[in-house]
Amino acid sequence: MARRTKDEALATRHCILDAAELLFQQHGVSRTSLQDIAQAADLTRGAIYWHFKDKADLFNAMMERATLPLEESLAIGEELPPDQDPLAFIEDRFVQALRLTVHHAPTRRVFEIATHKVEYVDELQAVRDRHLLNRNQCLDQVELMLKQAARRGIIGRRAPARSIALGLHALVDGLIQNWMLDPQAFDLVRVGRQVLRAYLAGLRTEACAAPAAAGGTEDAA
Repeated sequence: MARRTKDEALATRHCILDAAELLFQQHGVSRTSLQDIAQAADLTRGAIYWHFKDKADLFNAMMERATLPLEESLAIGEELPPDQDPLAFIEDRFVQALRLTVHHAPTRRVFEIATHKVEYVDELQAVRDRHLLNRNQCLDQVELMLKQAARRGIIGRRAPARSIALGLHALVDGLIQNWMLDPQAFDLVRVGRQVLRAYLAGLRTEACAAPAAAGGTEDAA
């Protein structure tokens, strides 16, 4: 019986998150109340509070359930092996994020909510804090790779690694947001790889210029 109760509680939690995800996408986070979510999930408001302390807690749980493209794809870790090119590695991981955005609907939906459907009003301060934490973790990982590339003489030191990481993050984040406004406008994976490759090629020292075919062939979505 205890096992069944635990499973039922988990199913209820996912039901709440499913309803919240759809309503947040349709109406925005600020304009969606916990009562709206309860009605959509065919539950009482008390059931919502049993699982989540407030709307920000529910929102963050929804975000954790569907990791954003620039979070999981850039969980890079420690020093790369000597035979692995850090810039090619960065390109590959960012392209994975673009591919995930195109082909995984739940990820795309949550990314849209996080970027276009949320206002950082007082009740959602925790949401803003989480967004900043994840952005900074992504930047830390890219900066780590760029510093490895600099130590190996693959890139010069014309700009701080952190500044270059910020530029890369803004580039990919901006591509995703623009594509989501009009998915028919361009092929996100193919164009994204082209732009990333051009950006990263500009960082390489002349002695470490990558051949045109490096990093694989052009992707189709």
